[in-house]
This record gives sequence, C-alpha cells and structure tokens, in this order.
Amino acid sequence: MLAEIKGLNEECGIFGVWGHQDAAQLTYYGLHSLQHRGQEGTGIVVSDGKKLKGVKGEGLVTEIFTTEAMSQLTGSAAIGHVRYATAGGGGYENVQPLLFHSQSGSLALAHNGNLVNVNSLKHQLETQGSIFQTSSDTEVLAHLIRRSGFPYMNDKVKNALSMLKGAYAYLIMTETELMVALDPHGLRPLSLGCIGDAYVVASETCAFDVVGAEYIRDIMPGELLIINQNGLTSERFAMSTTKAICMMEYVYFSRPDSNIQGINVHTARKKLGKRLAIEAPIDADVVTGVPDSSISAAIGYAEATGIPYEMGLIKNKYVGRTFIQPSQSLREQGVKMKLSPVRGVVEGKRVIMVDDSIVRGTTSRRIVNMLKDAGATEVHVVISSPPIKNPCFYGIDTSSKEELIASDRSVEEIRQLIGADSLTFLSVDGMVKALDPEGINGFCLGCFNGNYPTEIYPDTLQYYYQKG
Repeated sequence: MLAEIKGLNEECGIFGVWGHQDAAQLTYYGLHSLQHRGQEGTGIVVSDGKKLKGVKGEGLVTEIFTTEAMSQLTGSAAIGHVRYATAGGGGYENVQPLLFHSQSGSLALAHNGNLVNVNSLKHQLETQGSIFQTSSDTEVLAHLIRRSGFPYMNDKVKNALSMLKGAYAYLIMTETELMVALDPHGLRPLSLGCIGDAYVVASETCAFDVVGAEYIRDIMPGELLIINQNGLTSERFAMSTTKAICMMEYVYFSRPDSNIQGINVHTARKKLGKRLAIEAPIDADVVTGVPDSSISAAIGYAEATGIPYEMGLIKNKYVGRTFIQPSQSLREQGVKMKLSPVRGVVEGKRVIMVDDSIVRGTTSRRIVNMLKDAGATEVHVVISSPPIKNPCFYGIDTSSKEELIASDRSVEEIRQLIGADSLTFLSVDGMVKALDPEGINGFCLGCFNGNYPTEIYPDTLQYYYQKG
C-alpha cells in the first residue's frame, strides 16, 4: 500500500561507492533506486582523497541533484542518503550524510535505522562538553568517534559502535577510507557489491542492478568493513548474536526486485500470499491487490486458490507527494487521489482484497468503500502479515501505539470499522514458516508480538507510547 497515506514509513536508504571515477553519478542513480525508502531529504558527500564535499537538501533525488549540483561533486568515493524523518524530525540540518570538519580531518556519516539509547548517550556527551548541531541520533556516533581515546580510526569506530543500542546500518567516510557497519542483530538490510575494481554498498540490491554492480554478499551483523587503497578488510566490533532482520522489509518496504538474506522480495511476498490462502480460504470471484507492495502477495494467493487475479485497483502515478501533508483529513483524501477501482473488474463480483498490513485502518476502510461503490457485492480483506499491535523502535514510523488500530481491538472489531465482509490476518507462525521453513534466518517481529531483539530504554518507550 502507499506509505504516505498509510502511516507506515521507512526511515531511509544508504548507498556508497569506493574507487570509481564516477562515484557521485553512481550514487545519484543508486539513491534514485532507493527513493521509496525516503522522500523528504537526500544528500551526497564525495572524497577526492584530500577533502570531503557535500550537497544535500529537502526533496527528491531528482530535485536536489541538478546538473549544477552534480558538477560540484568530484572524487572517486561517495556516500549518499535518502531520508524519511522519524527520530529527530525534519529540517535541512538533519538531512544526511552529516559532514563534520576538524583539525584532524573530516568525517561523513549516513545512517539507516534508529538508536534506542540515544537520549542517555546524548546526556552523557553533553555532560562532557559536546554540543549537538542536529536533532538526529546519527550525530551521536560522530561525537563518540571523536572522543574515543584509541589512536587508529578503525579502533575509534569499533569502540563507538559498541556503545550503540538499536538498529543501524552506517556508512562512515573520511578522506582516505570508507567504513561500513551493521548492528549486531542485522535489523536493517545492507549489501556489498562491485563494479570492476570499485566497491559498492547499498541498503537494497536493486541499486546494484541500476548501476551495473555485481552482488558480492550481505554485510554481517556486528561487522565493520573497511575499504581503502589497500583493498577491503573485515573486522568485528560485536560478537555474533541472533539475527533479526526486520520482517517488514519483506512484507512492505523493500523493492520486489531486491534480495535480502538470499531471498527475493517478490518471491517472499508470493509465499506469504500462498500461506494466506491456506489460512484464509474464501469463496470468491476475483482476487486483487492494493498497489504496489501487495500485488505480489495477491498473485500468490490467486495461484494457490485458483481464483483469477485481476487488476481491481489502479494507482495514479502522477499525483503529487501527499506524505508532506500529515493531517488525517488530507491523508484520507490522498487515498482517493492515488487509488481508483476498476468498475469493469469488480462490479457484480465477490472480491478478495489482498493488502500487506493495516496500520490506522483509515486507508483500508476507504478502499473497501470504493470497491463497494464500484459495484463489488462482497469485499473480503486478507492481510499478508499479522496485526501490527506495537510500535517499532528501530527506524520505521509505525505511529504511536494509540494510533495502531490493532493495539486494542479484536479482528472482528477491525472488520466492522473498515466495513469488510470478512477480515483475516496471516499468523505470526505462518509468516515465519512461509519465508524460513528450515529456521535458518532470524526476524524481528516486535511490531507483531512485542518481542524486541534489544533492550528498549524507558525514555524511548515513553516517547513512542505518548507521541501523536
């Protein structure tokens, strides 16, 4: 479904290049392919081996990186970022990569994720004299690195990373090297690729396809990868823990042409749809998916049941960005602007509407009403994930607990609120078995079952349970 009208947003995407003469241009195309992960701000910092220089702004990749802006970005290394503001809020100063200059050299940071101990770390650093220029939790790492007593940069970074709790995929660049780090649970996706002798790093593998890079491997949880003129070195800053990649990357956020932990996202969503067909068999005439992220699951459901899949809903791709209008009334209007039912497909039919998730329920209710207004005799809603009952603390804006429709309501109560003839969610067990039948991979299921892979600090809990 549409993130900007649904209330479910990924915080950001990151992309980096080392050792390529067109580093900035490759980063531009890489960020463009990751635009779905954040549309509120973007930036690129380049290194020519002697200094770091950056361009950033609030807006889309194509809006910020004009021909004039790109002409300023010369160098053989670059890191880039696309952002959706959750922790720290919006504003130009919070657009990444963050760039810092000092007598000992420059440092650029790009971060995907969210730190759950950021407030305690900020308090500690401010007590020691640090002054923060942004409200982003990303800046904390820069202060920790600069205050580290270790003589070598890799040890400074490892020491700083060991103090962080939460979800983080970092790109850290100086004039002479690029460092790549992933949190000990691997909550966020991050992959390594190459273009000839140059290295490329991205939040999703779809970016590799766009720039012509060859996938090498995923960054490992707790790994610090160091890339410089001597090549590539892998070190560890944390011992291996239980892997817990965010399940919503498969369900909703990542592009269907990306691979995460060796699993293609489109294929994963089809498997969820097929599992849903087992758990929710319904007698109907047509299956349709809510564009875009639910289409794969709808195809899987249709294949498993033998009920024809049809394009019962059309997405208008030429509507302006409504996500910058956060009020509930404008969000609801955005549903009508962006989606239209196909009357010739649904009229007189019993329709199974497949969606990936329900957050507030407002969007689902309006889509059900649109389908019925278009002549559908019945609308059965099936969801290819379990009810979202808890907020995410790791960088996905799942709203406050009070705004989550499933936090204090039964499935039947939700069904009545959205006006569907029936409503079924995929079970947690069914979801995990569909994607990992052999139990090899680990997932973060916190927003579904409340079991989080890290400690959640009291001030973080207070923020998420009271915001909104």
